[in-house]
Amino acid sequence: MGSSGVSIGTNVNQRTLLCDPSWEKTMGALKKIKQIRTIAGYNFRLWWGNPRIIVTFTLTFIMSFLLTDKAVRFAIDHNTTMQMVESFIWSFGDSNSILLSSVLLVLLFADMPFLSSGIPFYLVRTDRRTWISGQVVYILAATTIYLTFMLASTVILSIQQSFVANMWSPTAAILGYTNAGERVAIPALVKTLELSWPYQSMISIFCLMLGYTSVMVLLMLACNLRFGQVAGVVSVLVFSLYGILMQPDTIQLILKLPDEAYYIANVIIGWLSPLNQATYHMHNFGYDKLPRLWQSYCIFIGLSVILYFASIRAAKRYNFSFTGTEG
Repeated sequence: MGSSGVSIGTNVNQRTLLCDPSWEKTMGALKKIKQIRTIAGYNFRLWWGNPRIIVTFTLTFIMSFLLTDKAVRFAIDHNTTMQMVESFIWSFGDSNSILLSSVLLVLLFADMPFLSSGIPFYLVRTDRRTWISGQVVYILAATTIYLTFMLASTVILSIQQSFVANMWSPTAAILGYTNAGERVAIPALVKTLELSWPYQSMISIFCLMLGYTSVMVLLMLACNLRFGQVAGVVSVLVFSLYGILMQPDTIQLILKLPDEAYYIANVIIGWLSPLNQATYHMHNFGYDKLPRLWQSYCIFIGLSVILYFASIRAAKRYNFSFTGTEG
C-alpha cells in the first residue's frame, strides 16, 4: 500500500508539473534553443569539402602572411624579438586591414540566406523566427572562427621571432618611438604602447573586429531577406565605402579643412564611422573625446540586435525558393 501511495503521489505531481504554465514555457524555450543549435550546426556541416570555404580560409591565411611578413622581416633585419600577438596587433590595428579582412569574410557567407536542401525540413518543424535565430547564431559563430583562424595564423607566422610574456618587445619600441613604423607602413602607435599591454590590446582588437564584421554580415542578411541577394551585396559595398570615405584624412582633403579643424573632424568621424569604431587606436584612453572601448562594444551590440530583429521582420515576407539548392 505504501509503495502504491508513493506511485500515485508521484504521478499526481508529474501531471501537476506538466500542467504548470511556467513549466510549459521552460520546456518550450529549451526546445527552441535546441532547434536553433541544430539549424546552426546544419550550416557548419555544409563546410565539409566545400570549395568556397577552403578558398576563403586559404585567402585569409595568405592575407595574414602578407600583413605579418612586414613586421617579421623588420624584426629579423634589426635582430630583435616580438611579442607573440604583436603581429596581430600591428596588422589589424589599422582600418585598411580591417576592411580587407571583412571583405574576405563576405565570401564565407556568399550563400546567404543559406537555402540548402535541408532548410524545408527545418521550416516545416519550426517557425521563421527560430530559423533566423539559427542563422544568426551560425553567422556569429562562423565569424568568431574566422577571426580566431586569422589570429592563429599571425601567431604561427611570427612564432620564430616571438616570446609569450605580456610586455612590449624591442621591435615594438623601435616601430613606435621612431619613424620606422611609418616607413614600413606598420601602425605601431605610441598611444597603444603606453596605455595598454599586448594581450589586452589583442583581446580588444579581436572584439572590435568581431563587432564590426558581425554588424556588416547581419546587415547583408537583413537586406538579402528584404530586397534580394543583389541588395545584400550592395549593402556590404555601401557599408565598406562609407568606412573608406569617413576617414579624417579623406574628409580633410575633400572639405579642405585647416589643420586646426582636423582634431574636431577626427573626433566626429570616430563616433560616426563603424570602421573607425573598430580601429583600436581611434578610441579614448583617458585624454580625448573619442569613443571609449566599452562604448564601441555597446554600439556594435546595439546595431547587431537591431539588424537581428530587422531580419526576423524581413523573413516573415520572404518568399522561399529551393530550386537548385541541392548539395
